Amino acid sequence: MTYKMIVLDLDDTLLRGDQTISTRTKDALLQAQEAGVKVVLASGRPTFGMRWVAKELKLDQYGSYILSFNGSKIIDCKTNEEKYSRALSAEMAHRLYDVSRRENVGILTYAEDAIIVEETNKFASIESELTGLPVKVVPDFKEAISRPVVKALMLKEADHLVKVEKKLQTEFDGELSVMRSKPFFLEFTQLGVTKGASLDYLIKPLGINPEEVIAIGDSYNDLTMIEFAGLGVAMGNAPEDIKEKADYVAPSNMEDGVAEVVEKFVLNKLSRV
Repeated sequence: MTYKMIVLDLDDTLLRGDQTISTRTKDALLQAQEAGVKVVLASGRPTFGMRWVAKELKLDQYGSYILSFNGSKIIDCKTNEEKYSRALSAEMAHRLYDVSRRENVGILTYAEDAIIVEETNKFASIESELTGLPVKVVPDFKEAISRPVVKALMLKEADHLVKVEKKLQTEFDGELSVMRSKPFFLEFTQLGVTKGASLDYLIKPLGINPEEVIAIGDSYNDLTMIEFAGLGVAMGNAPEDIKEKADYVAPSNMEDGVAEVVEKFVLNKLSRV
């Protein structure tokens, strides 16, 4: 199979623990793009928190895309045009706030290039470190959110949040997409918004088939794209149930797993042509 697109999660997949891209991985992705293969970034992060990665990989020069907010937005890196956007209503954000109080978990969302919380906590600080967005503490969450928001996150230690996840997936069945992106982040987006669905939307006008796509990720919000792609790859640091559903398991993000996949399935085949 000749692959035409590589889709990459960021945290714990493309990025190492220090939030950098290894030289080997960067070189492999630049070579793939030079050969005409599209490299797409797909993350739960806000668009702002992904732009530096897109710039480092020269996605603007090669004409590629960012899938941000778990696929709620698609950005054309060359034109900076928003190709696709889905959001939660302010009323839904208010409802999620009420549910977060009931379930004894924190909640955050995004507005005006900031992370909005009613009270500061370590998980909001982690999101700030990951995205580069400042945390804005507001006196009243509902009052601060008067317009649609792209997504909301509930925050808590993993052992509690996994129980909340199962409960709320049932409660919001048919209304929202509910999934964890990290053990302590439970994400809520518009129904049907996933990385896999966004990827399906992206490739059709490009004339690329799912079989021609490699998707690489490590967490539960990556599962839809891993299952959608012709070659779905789980990182070595992914949970076992993610690995079981992948076509291939790569080394971890600290062991240049992305580079190995690109070299094995893309560059080695190109060198034999």
